[in-house]
Amino acid sequence: MALAQTSDAEPILLRDDRDGIATLTLNRPAQRNALSRDLMAALQVELDAIAGDRSVKVVVIAANGPAFCAGHDLKEVRSRGDEPFFKALFEQCSALMLTITRIPQLVIARVHALATAAGCQLVASCDLAVAAEGARFATPGVNIGLFCSTPMVAISRNIGRKKLMEMLVTGEAIDAATAEALGLLNRVVPTDELDAAVAELAGKIVSKSPLTLAIGKQAFYAQLEQPMADAYAYASAVMTRNMLARDAQEGIDAFIAKRAPVWRGE
Repeated sequence: MALAQTSDAEPILLRDDRDGIATLTLNRPAQRNALSRDLMAALQVELDAIAGDRSVKVVVIAANGPAFCAGHDLKEVRSRGDEPFFKALFEQCSALMLTITRIPQLVIARVHALATAAGCQLVASCDLAVAAEGARFATPGVNIGLFCSTPMVAISRNIGRKKLMEMLVTGEAIDAATAEALGLLNRVVPTDELDAAVAELAGKIVSKSPLTLAIGKQAFYAQLEQPMADAYAYASAVMTRNMLARDAQEGIDAFIAKRAPVWRGE
C-alpha cells in the first residue's frame, strides 16, 4: 500500500500489515532513500497512527533500492539557505526519531545495505536492528563540512565513545560485523536470510504480552537517563504497577500451571 507520493506519483513510503507486524518501507531508491521532509512526514503519520493501533505488535522499518538510507536529502537541504528552514528540518527529524522510541510497539530496523548520517541515526533509534552482511554504517558529514551532530545523539546511546568519535571525525564506514560488535546491531545474517531473521525476531516479540512490552519499552528508555539510585526507584515503581496488571498475573499463573498464557493486553 502506498502512503505518500512524490510529484511524479511514485510512492515514497509503503506499508504492509500481517500477523501483528507493520512493515514500513522507505521507497526512494533513486535517492538512496534520503530522508526528505515529505518522507519524514509520511513516517511520522504512520508511526503516530500505529501507536494507537492495538492490532500492531511490532513495526519493521525497511527500505528498497541500493541503500537503506543515505541520511538527509542534500539537494533539498541546498535548495534553501535560511535558518528557519534548517531549524524546522532538524526539529522534524529529531521528533521522528523520538517517536520511534516512544511508541509502545517494538521497532526493528531491517538493514539490507548502507546506512549513513541520519540513516545510521534511524537504525540507532530503532529498538532492535538486524542487518545483512554487506551493510555498512557511517557518519560522514565531516567530509562535507557538516558534523553529524543529531545522528550522534542516537548512535552514542548504542555504541561507545571512542569508536563513535572516530566515526564522526573521520567519516569512515564500519562493516556490519563491526557494527554488531559495537552494539549498533542485534545480529548480522547473509542477505538471503535477512527476511527470515527479521521475521523470526518479530515473531518472538508478537508472542509476548503487548502491555508488558509497552511498559518495559517505556521504562527502558526512561531509566537510561537517570542516576542509578533514581533508576532503581523508578523501575521498582514500574514493576509494582506491572505486577498489578492482569497479564502479569495470567503469565505467572500460566507458568505455575505449565500452560501457555492468554494475553489480553490489560
